[in-house]
Amino acid sequence: MGKRVAVVVGGSVAGLACAHAVAGAGWDVVVLEKAAAPAAGGGTGAGLGLDAQSMETLARWIPGWEATLPLAVDLNRATDSVTKAARTLARDDGFNFRAAHWGDLHRRLHEALPPAVTVLWGHQFLSFEALGDAGGVVATARVLRTGETVDVTGDLLVAADGSTSSIRRRFLPDLKLRYSGYCAWRGVFDFAGKESSDTMIGIRRAYPELGNCIYFDLAYKTHAVLYELPGSRLNWLWYNNGPEPELTGSSVTMEATGAMVARMRDEAERVWCPELARLVRETAAPFVNVIYDADPLPPRPSWAGGRAVVLAGDAAHPTTPHGLRSTNMSVMDARALGRCLVRWGSEPTPARALAEYEAVRLPVVAAQVLHARRLGRIKQGLPVDGEAEGFDVRTATAEGALELRQRTMPFFGGVPTADDGGF
Repeated sequence: MGKRVAVVVGGSVAGLACAHAVAGAGWDVVVLEKAAAPAAGGGTGAGLGLDAQSMETLARWIPGWEATLPLAVDLNRATDSVTKAARTLARDDGFNFRAAHWGDLHRRLHEALPPAVTVLWGHQFLSFEALGDAGGVVATARVLRTGETVDVTGDLLVAADGSTSSIRRRFLPDLKLRYSGYCAWRGVFDFAGKESSDTMIGIRRAYPELGNCIYFDLAYKTHAVLYELPGSRLNWLWYNNGPEPELTGSSVTMEATGAMVARMRDEAERVWCPELARLVRETAAPFVNVIYDADPLPPRPSWAGGRAVVLAGDAAHPTTPHGLRSTNMSVMDARALGRCLVRWGSEPTPARALAEYEAVRLPVVAAQVLHARRLGRIKQGLPVDGEAEGFDVRTATAEGALELRQRTMPFFGGVPTADDGGF
């Protein structure tokens, strides 16, 4: 049996993680990515939180990567929008996550790819065809620079093409993205050379544990997130309830107009403490992230897709951000897929490996997606579990706020893997 080839659709973090894992299983890998080149420097995107299991996995693929800061404390606070005073709702000193910038992680994953991986930048995936009983697939992509189309043949197709995955839609056209009921303003504040500025002095005073803590500030029917990233950056998100915006294309983010930014800044002054409002006001190029998820995938027999197609990352489980799960789920998808391919490497097709991969991953990600959905609704003051009224931060007690903690997430302490020879 010659060396097998996997075609990975999508060169974001999920796709590159899958490339590492599948190459580690002894396969050649071809990644199709429509971006013309890898992200430079900080890249696009914003901050993310990595759990201990993901950090241990990433250390296998990118040894020596240290561009993270500790998130040892998970702190939920209530903000009184009138007095601007804050009080602690729930605190967890055993959080044990690490903060990283998306662009940093993506760059290092790309730089550390093994020789068995080829990334075809500027190749927009168009379609694929299964090769019948013999197994395998042919993926067709457009070369954006020239307009020509090319075919890439492989034994396995890994769909890591994000939450709006065209491959998922082919098999499950009725599985739609679900609008959460709110959007997030997002931004990264670069304070390099500004540590002694009034803005940073104020932020350090109002948020004294930055660099070791993830802050969740809750006001009435809204909440914000703030934590420090490596490289003198602060990452913030601010969720606002409202009707679903109209998006174009396949992205779930949108650039903000001047009028939108002005309204955001005015609202920040009304809702948040002066220090956070000032940080929001001084952040360059904030953007809007429309928050979606999707109901968990049904078991594989209902969508099949041949014996050589598998979903990974946000293509498999679009999720809201509230459990810091998206990147962690993608990393663990890749790790499990790689180990399953090793375990079933003597099989003539990857069908058994894919079935086992999905058997272990689907229950985990389903539970985590649904919990993140519930947690987001609680923090946004939206009704859950058929209740008429949502969580009211103004009257919340310490006991009632315990469910705000990240450790309520299913499998918070770690997910099953194939590394021990079983699940």
